[in-house]
Amino acid sequence: MEPLLQAEHITICYNGKPVVKDVSFELHEGEILGIVGESGSGKSTIVRAIMGLLGGGGMVTRGDISYKGLNVVDMSVKELRKLLGPEIGMVFQDCEAALCPIRTVGDQIYESMSEHGKVTRSEIYARAAEVMGRIGLDDAKRVLDSYPFELSGGMNQRVGICTAMMQRPSLLLADEPTSALDVTVQKQVVEEMKLMRDVYHTAMIVVTHNIGVVNAMADKVLMLQNGEMMDYGPTDRVLSHPENEYTKRLMDSVLKFSRSGDTLK
Repeated sequence: MEPLLQAEHITICYNGKPVVKDVSFELHEGEILGIVGESGSGKSTIVRAIMGLLGGGGMVTRGDISYKGLNVVDMSVKELRKLLGPEIGMVFQDCEAALCPIRTVGDQIYESMSEHGKVTRSEIYARAAEVMGRIGLDDAKRVLDSYPFELSGGMNQRVGICTAMMQRPSLLLADEPTSALDVTVQKQVVEEMKLMRDVYHTAMIVVTHNIGVVNAMADKVLMLQNGEMMDYGPTDRVLSHPENEYTKRLMDSVLKFSRSGDTLK
């Protein structure tokens, strides 16, 4: 089976300085890839390159990123715009900050959807209620009528997931989707994203520094350090039986608990 997304030996530079160096990976339909690494390792840069959002001074200087056989690196803004939303969705690290504070959630979801086709507000609200119901937002009308600042961090994150999934994209990119949440809500969001994968067969790339999130979600792991690929492969192999020395040291540093009798060590 041809991969849904394939990055082949990509190097990404900002103002001529490489920040991601010779990285390769692939993703098939329904798979979840976790990209892990320290701050500044290039995780988010890879996601921005897929979205065409590197900004001024940023450029893929070597290699290709192919989505369904199409090289997104060479696409014009107009061509890429047709993919972003219907084909490729995005969940940001802080969804509240990504939303306009002076417009209701419903207005913003409607505007996002109307950019890609002629739809009515009632159609969009009905579809939003369906997706929200799947991810634990049962009071959809209240959420849609609310401003972002009236919702909790966990609810705004669910709004971000809902907005990204409204058009049932084939690929969902999630940049640190749980880092701003407490542990309980993190678990809920992870389960909800996995449910979206199961319901819609959506492939996902989850950027995170949280090993627990990767272990709970990902089928494959890409380990980065200073923009270079340290390890890549099935989650169990990379996390439980790492071959790379950096990965071994990283996994040795992860806090582990074992119970002996009634004592937690």
